[in-house]
Amino acid sequence: MNLQLFLAFVVVAAVLACTPGVDWAYSITAGLGRRSFVPAVAGLCSGYVLHTALMVAGLAALLAGMPGVLGWITVAGAAYLLWLGTATIRSWRGASFTAAAAVDNPGQNQLRTFLQGMGTSGINPKGLLFYVALVPQFVSAEAPLPVPVQSGLLGLTFVLLAAVVYTCVALLSRKLLQSRPGAARKVTLASGIIMVGLGAVLLSEQLLPLIAGLA
Repeated sequence: MNLQLFLAFVVVAAVLACTPGVDWAYSITAGLGRRSFVPAVAGLCSGYVLHTALMVAGLAALLAGMPGVLGWITVAGAAYLLWLGTATIRSWRGASFTAAAAVDNPGQNQLRTFLQGMGTSGINPKGLLFYVALVPQFVSAEAPLPVPVQSGLLGLTFVLLAAVVYTCVALLSRKLLQSRPGAARKVTLASGIIMVGLGAVLLSEQLLPLIAGLA
């Protein structure tokens, strides 16, 4: 693999991972409202592992070339974001973020947290398009490694960067806001609003054209 291309990809991927969005909102919520945020971060990264597998198998490009299918995937992702954001908004007033509360409530469903994180990134069509549109630009046909192997390594590099960034986001939110329950609740509310807002935008962009196409 071309070292210059790889380093350029690392820079671009790091910038994208550091850009606030739905993944950040979920990481912050997990850092504040979970006994451990590791399942949430692992779930988010697993969603991108799924995108990497689809890309290596050639399915990502196939789906991107099918606007109808991609549109319904977008609708499903938007509906999921609306549900997750609404649940976050509904729970923000009664949420407790102190260390004592984390010990008193050890029964958080870690599998559910993991699956929610995986759904947040895995159903997001923008993640799929990121792999389809960006990764091929950093793959060299002249490199010793086969193109699918290069694509897989680049995809997993992004997963690693995302894991580091989302862990830092969750950890910092816990360290900075856990002792400030009022501020923590406001941040949680804002995270829920971001999820609902992005879900509503995606839904409005895709649902009406799809319905018109069926008519």
